[in-house]
Amino acid sequence: MLDNLALGLETAFQLENVLYCLLGVVLGTAVGVLPGIGPTATIAMLLPITFSLEPIPALIMLAGIYYGAQYGGSTTAILINLPGESSAAVTAIDGHEMARQGRAGPALAAAALGSFFAGTVATVVLAVFAPPLARAALEFGSAEYFSLVVLGLIASIALARGSALKALAMIALGVLLGTVGQDIYTGTPRFTLGARELFGGLDFVSVAVGVFGVAEILRNLENETTRSAFVERVKNLWPSRDDFRRIVGPVVRGTGLGSLLGVLPGGGHVLASFASYSVEKRLSSTPERFGHGAIEGVAAPESANNAAAQTSFIPLLTLGLPAHPVMALMIGAFIVQGITPGPNVINEQPALFWGLIASMWIGNLLLVLLNLPLIGLWVRMLAIPYQWLFPAIVVFAAIGTYSLSFNSFDVYAVAVFGVLGYALIKCGCEPAPLLLGFVLGPLLEEHLRRALIISRGDASVFFTRPISAVLLALAVGALVVSVLPAIRRKREEVFVDDD
Repeated sequence: MLDNLALGLETAFQLENVLYCLLGVVLGTAVGVLPGIGPTATIAMLLPITFSLEPIPALIMLAGIYYGAQYGGSTTAILINLPGESSAAVTAIDGHEMARQGRAGPALAAAALGSFFAGTVATVVLAVFAPPLARAALEFGSAEYFSLVVLGLIASIALARGSALKALAMIALGVLLGTVGQDIYTGTPRFTLGARELFGGLDFVSVAVGVFGVAEILRNLENETTRSAFVERVKNLWPSRDDFRRIVGPVVRGTGLGSLLGVLPGGGHVLASFASYSVEKRLSSTPERFGHGAIEGVAAPESANNAAAQTSFIPLLTLGLPAHPVMALMIGAFIVQGITPGPNVINEQPALFWGLIASMWIGNLLLVLLNLPLIGLWVRMLAIPYQWLFPAIVVFAAIGTYSLSFNSFDVYAVAVFGVLGYALIKCGCEPAPLLLGFVLGPLLEEHLRRALIISRGDASVFFTRPISAVLLALAVGALVVSVLPAIRRKREEVFVDDD
């Protein structure tokens, strides 16, 4: 372990990698500050830039954007009650109240220190638990991998917001889009509509940029309102002794809770921040303080969402499964760099594996050192009108997508998927499950067919192999959990109508 960590630190502290880590966390913080864009859309639009880089700095920068966004969302949540990232919505409840009471400094410091501690601990958790999990994953055959992918897809439905049926439909659509192109075994074109550009399948970057980037821009332009941002000079950043006494427990508990929930598929970091806030309010001897400027209500969710952001890399690096859309984009980045994410990465690319882990600690340290002095700059960014900001982002994304293969078809695909993503949002469907289905669909098909070929067409192989059977049983349980609330609501509606 010590040798591996030494290799990781040696890799992460190379000047090029430190600079890309710095660039990633600065971009991520800026993204977290600007409401409506989010890390998923930003990483999707920045993917084309990273393809010309070496794998290690490219992935370090993308990872920095992700956990930097988790931190950046807290700044505007506290100062102007405008969460820049979904997981920062809970932080705004007490953080903004503290700002109104003239205690914005301690609130921002609690968020920064809690995030740094949580990120450090979660990085250690990742370093300790990822290798044994990767070794266990090497024992998986095609049947086990098929069942694991099914579990990942079903679990993402259980943790999705809104209708479980719509989430299931989005996953099915994503899997179908993943089958476009030539058959993996026979080479026969499928669903290509006669277009030669589709013989190689739909381009991952075009789908991601369209469904997340362009669709989010269209949605935000529709809801654009006049915004103003004015922040007085923040004073007294360092918390008092009483503040420290109050935040120690919440930070530790939030870190533990976030580290566990971050591994779950779906919105683990969002779930972690909400859950940690609820736990602290329940454990507090003065729960009436929550919602009125309790510093515990800032420290706990910020620690939880940062810990979850780090540990969400565990299933990505060890099993090749994305815990949420950002990790699905990271899988795309791995594949484009010629690396197959999964248990073999730790053996075949040790410098990449341990360097990425070590860079997370460096990134968290950079976040603390950079962001408190730059608070004024981040908030002034909110004064940029969306009608100026978003066209520039769209042009940037189109140029980046075109530069990958110099094929105008990819740019048209971005436009098509942007309109599709916007239509899905208007219909109340989340695009995130679609991307998960699109990324995991080819993997699902490959392992299904390979397992059936090995077993000579005997489908019972998925139920007779113990690990596969357990994973499928868990998938059924997750499906039941996701469907039960909808059934219960339907029954209540029927009873109300009868009355």
